[in-house]
Amino acid sequence: MGWFWADNNNAPPSSASSSATPPVRRPYTLTMFTSLTFNKPACPMHATPPQNTLFPPRNAAQPTPSGSCPVRAPNEPTSSSPPSSISKLNPLNYMPSDLSQTRDTRQTIHLPTEREASSIPRGDINGNWEYPSPQQMYNAMLRKGYDDTPEDAVESMVAVHNFLNEGAWAEIIDWERRFSRGLGYGWEACRRGEEGFQENADRIANLRDIAAPKLLRFQGRPNEMTPKARIVEFMGRMYPAKFGCEPPFDRHDWYVQRRTVDGQTREVRYVIDYYAGPSEPTGEPVFFLDVRPAVDTPTAAVERMMRWGGDVWHRASGAKAREMASS
Repeated sequence: MGWFWADNNNAPPSSASSSATPPVRRPYTLTMFTSLTFNKPACPMHATPPQNTLFPPRNAAQPTPSGSCPVRAPNEPTSSSPPSSISKLNPLNYMPSDLSQTRDTRQTIHLPTEREASSIPRGDINGNWEYPSPQQMYNAMLRKGYDDTPEDAVESMVAVHNFLNEGAWAEIIDWERRFSRGLGYGWEACRRGEEGFQENADRIANLRDIAAPKLLRFQGRPNEMTPKARIVEFMGRMYPAKFGCEPPFDRHDWYVQRRTVDGQTREVRYVIDYYAGPSEPTGEPVFFLDVRPAVDTPTAAVERMMRWGGDVWHRASGAKAREMASS
């Protein structure tokens, strides 16, 4: 789902945005795309990332300078080796950098080549990420072997893709509003639960505003189920009435630049599971996004426990009922 195009350094910002939401699989209903049918639920625009990042591939045509170290890196091609396909990928999104806007010879209808600017700031330049054009999306799907894609559905697929990415970024913003100012502020924001966060956050955030987060890069990993998704799948087998659902059809890792109150920046990895839910009675498709920081550090683990535990404790302890009775 998270395919952005990164070859335009002057993408204008977009006003599109989504509202803040709870962290557990928020439903996203598409009221404007009621006739979509997809033969393949997984996002097709993915490429396997390099397995060895310690020694990035070198250009095979590059000669070894005189007097340089004679030991070659494990994945350095010899003079007769063809260039690695990984070396042709954009390192910001692991997507081919040479997808053109040219109409394919097998194509029977015209597809727009205009690209829409997202509301998601980039971390490498001033500007926002851009979404692919329908023509680029179609070319990418053909390149990945999706030859049965209906051409007249590509524009709707791009719109759905963009809609879900805007929703995922809104979820990340919701996490950053709580924890970019430190765990102390995070606990104050979480201890009154999800509903109590809004009024508490608005009161405190004005005193300690910080720069908005930025998306540094992202990576699609549709074939690697997250530990949480595995647990949900297992619970669905044990208790299908309560936890039963289809496994996520896609998974993404987004690397976000967080700016702290002392002006420092650090990288935070967010994990996104994409679920398809039952359609609305009117036919609109429904999607659920489960967005949370990856447990790469003890701080990330504490953030997840604070947000989940704060909401559960606030409701289970009767604090919400007492606040309503005293108001």
